[in-house]
Amino acid sequence: MENKIHGNISIIVAIARNNAIGKDNRLLWHLSDDLKRFKKLTTGHTLIMGRNTFLSLPNGALPNRRHIVISDVKEDQFKGCEMASSIDHALQLAGESEECFVIGGGMVYAQFLSMAGKLYLTQVEERFEADTFFPEIDFAQWRAEYTDKIAAGDKNEYPHTYTEYIRI
Repeated sequence: MENKIHGNISIIVAIARNNAIGKDNRLLWHLSDDLKRFKKLTTGHTLIMGRNTFLSLPNGALPNRRHIVISDVKEDQFKGCEMASSIDHALQLAGESEECFVIGGGMVYAQFLSMAGKLYLTQVEERFEADTFFPEIDFAQWRAEYTDKIAAGDKNEYPHTYTEYIRI
């Protein structure tokens, strides 16, 4: 696999204080503002994800987005998706022009983290029991471009912070 930086590859993820991102193929929290932000940022773009992440989407392919699903199950075909057999195959399908968002899961994030040019990070101010974690981030490789703190409230169960990072 190539290990060069791909400026059009962005990672978008919400992580807990202990880097937890999921359990039993489900998200660990419901943050209405974060879901709206995800929709606003990714609409009209390409999403790259692993098989289990796609299967966890409640209604299948998300509207107004191109889906590339990485699966090692040759027979897999999901409605509204392009199938990739590897990270390199997904990169090939994605091309190099538009911004592509890697949306999970844990193994896919781990493979893309070293090559992504941008990181949209939501940090949830809580620890969770989980079976899926985001890899450790070397923040020395990233520069924060934008940060916004969100308080807990009616639509957001936990306080959280959005930060957009650019690779240095």
